[in-house]
Amino acid sequence: MSFKFADVILPLNLPQVLTYGVPHEMQDGLEPGMRVEVSLGRNKLYSAIIDRLHNDKPEAYEVKPIRSVIDDAPVVNDKQLQFWRWIVHYYIAAPGEVMQAALPAHLKLMGETRLEWIPQPEGIVHEWSDEGYLAAEALEMRKELTITELKAIVGLKYFTKALNELLEHEVAFIHDALEQAYKSKKEKIVTLHPMYKEEVHLIALFEKLSKAPKQLELLMAYTELSVKEGIVRQQDLLERVSATGAQIKSLADKGVFVIEEVDVDRLKYTGSNESKIIEFTPTQQTAYDTVEKELKAKNVVLLNGVTGSGKTLLYIHKIKQVLAEGKQALFLLPEIALTTQLVSRLYNYFGEELGVYHSRFSNNERVEIWEKVLKGKYKIVVGARSAMWLPFNDLGIIVVDEEHDPSFKQKDPAPRFNARDAAIQLAGLHHAKVILGAATPSVESLFNAKQGKYGYAELKERYMGVRMPTIEIVNAKSLETVRKQGIKLLTPELQLAIAEALLKKKQVILFQNRRGYAPFQLCTVCGWVPQCRNCAVSLTYHKSTDKLHCHYCGLKYPIPHSCPSCGSNNLVSKSFGTEKIEEEVQQIYPKARVARMDVDSVKGKHGLTLLLDDLAKHKIDILVGTQMVVKGLDFAPVTLVGILSADSLLSYPDFRVNERAFQLMEQVSGRAGRADGVGRVLIQAYNTTHPVLQWVQDHDVQAFYEHEIRYRNQFDYPPYSRLIKIIFKHKDEPKAIQGAAQMTEMLKNIEGIIVQGPVAALIARVRNLYIQEVWIKCPRDTKTLDRVKDFIKAQRQVIVSHKGNANLQVLFDVDPM
Repeated sequence: MSFKFADVILPLNLPQVLTYGVPHEMQDGLEPGMRVEVSLGRNKLYSAIIDRLHNDKPEAYEVKPIRSVIDDAPVVNDKQLQFWRWIVHYYIAAPGEVMQAALPAHLKLMGETRLEWIPQPEGIVHEWSDEGYLAAEALEMRKELTITELKAIVGLKYFTKALNELLEHEVAFIHDALEQAYKSKKEKIVTLHPMYKEEVHLIALFEKLSKAPKQLELLMAYTELSVKEGIVRQQDLLERVSATGAQIKSLADKGVFVIEEVDVDRLKYTGSNESKIIEFTPTQQTAYDTVEKELKAKNVVLLNGVTGSGKTLLYIHKIKQVLAEGKQALFLLPEIALTTQLVSRLYNYFGEELGVYHSRFSNNERVEIWEKVLKGKYKIVVGARSAMWLPFNDLGIIVVDEEHDPSFKQKDPAPRFNARDAAIQLAGLHHAKVILGAATPSVESLFNAKQGKYGYAELKERYMGVRMPTIEIVNAKSLETVRKQGIKLLTPELQLAIAEALLKKKQVILFQNRRGYAPFQLCTVCGWVPQCRNCAVSLTYHKSTDKLHCHYCGLKYPIPHSCPSCGSNNLVSKSFGTEKIEEEVQQIYPKARVARMDVDSVKGKHGLTLLLDDLAKHKIDILVGTQMVVKGLDFAPVTLVGILSADSLLSYPDFRVNERAFQLMEQVSGRAGRADGVGRVLIQAYNTTHPVLQWVQDHDVQAFYEHEIRYRNQFDYPPYSRLIKIIFKHKDEPKAIQGAAQMTEMLKNIEGIIVQGPVAALIARVRNLYIQEVWIKCPRDTKTLDRVKDFIKAQRQVIVSHKGNANLQVLFDVDPM
């Protein structure tokens, strides 16, 4: 059937899809999910994704035609488009925001009208205005200008006049085109000229080159490589004989070699094709049987297994079973840090059928992974939340490991989705199953399991019966006894434990959830604290740069030597971050090899891999880190874990504070003694009687849950309600306050919801924008939730359309973390 109109998604923050006309010659071959070239406004060209084809002509505006079709087949399949629509609806996002998040950058083509210089015959002289001459001179020098660049050169006032002069004098022509940003990787392959395939000619060639030693060496190296490798890359040949490209080209010019440039894969699998066999312990077998039984009755199963219990083996076995049925699998992890160590294990089971996808890959690599998933070459993909957007055709299982982790929630930019919850929706579209795994499940997931919505399975002991680590609570007041020695961060108990571990050639992990050297400085005379000029936060001192850093806008400031408020020189550093811990540890244990693992120290695509490599090879004795060290690290020699400041984890103003603290401490404790069961954990705290510390000490998830669920029920927090946070941002604080107050007033018209605010955000100003928040508690029923979403979307349009509110940002965060 032919369709005359297409609803398309553009990679822009537009509230809805736009309708374009389908020219007659394109009507037969067009399908949803294809990219098409469309124009928007006067000069901009975009590649848009077709969302729907139909014959309903819009009445509100005159449609533009689609300019061209980019693809022969859809790059986004039907299930993906359904998933995108669900994300748009549930998380109150714009279709273009979802497209921006989902597609690799090189699949989002954009273009702009360009002016190209037409060479002029000698002797031709044109009469120009001042602006026309300026434009012509710039175009002649650069040969090509975009419309935006031309406006910048001559100014908006004279733009039309200058453009007309360029066209009238025929020194420029207008070129509209989208440019494909993806470039395939090329490699030069060397082959022997077909004439030399006959032995007699090859022998003659060797004799002929006997007087040219370097060329003879190249020929001999080529012969050796072709026997070993089959295909000879020019780069390999150059490295084998330390030759130059010119020397190989010389042999090609003589008709000895043929050099051909071919497309190659950026993502090469270099492992063995031998698949490992999975062997369960009796406890694992029992847990796996429970998972299988529960999956027959439920679409989602929560696997609650203690740290080091071998949950990954259960995942792998289930994935192998799904792959044997001809389906695909998705293995989601909260952060890239977890993929690094896990991937090497998974390759042993899945080989080249395994793909990895996360934000550290280049745009070209992401396009290639996208294509391999689309064509079914990758049967299983492991990655962070962005892996959900890949074009799976037939998912059979989605595994969400560490399902409790807040990193699964996208904060900024939109869509602000939770990958764990979205994975369940995605699985539903594919009629697939979901396994949620964690040692410390989220309160919401445990609640759903106890309500019978999810299946439930447990792994209560570590792999091969290894003991859980012993956890000791150390009173941080004992720091007073060592302050005179210049030691401020490690209690005597922790110092002794570290010394014992080092003596036994074991490794130590020290955890502090603050990076930098000192989280803030303080004038002891007047109380002044250095603040960022763009954000309402104190500045953190980083010793590595010897500057004060803002962790919100990224600005760096020089160190003040005196207080600008009172002139005093009495400035002291307060609290401590990972840099300061690293320094003190190195001071106490000068022979120990100390490393740091945080976002400041782990840079580049391979930085994390190299660090974990060093840890695995025991090139590191003590690892100091933020929550990056909490997640999934599995190194046998780690026997001691130190948590340096439990109080800072327990004092954050959030209703999930106990849950977050329990999960972090239990997870980081799980890094100790995973191989031999002699793990030891020391938690430094001033408030040693806090109930969370007791639950962590006893590894008691059930006691934690029962306490927390009573508290949530009493105050109507999730899972007993649904939260929506509305964020208002403006450079003028009164505008942000006014917008938030208007929304709060309008929400009073809706019955059955609780509205809190408006109130300044915890960080009330970021990047010179003041932030106000309104929180809505909704009943769990879908009908009320949808009614509230529709209402606030409509009211946003009303508020921003008021005079003076054009720059007011109104953002929605459904199920905020």
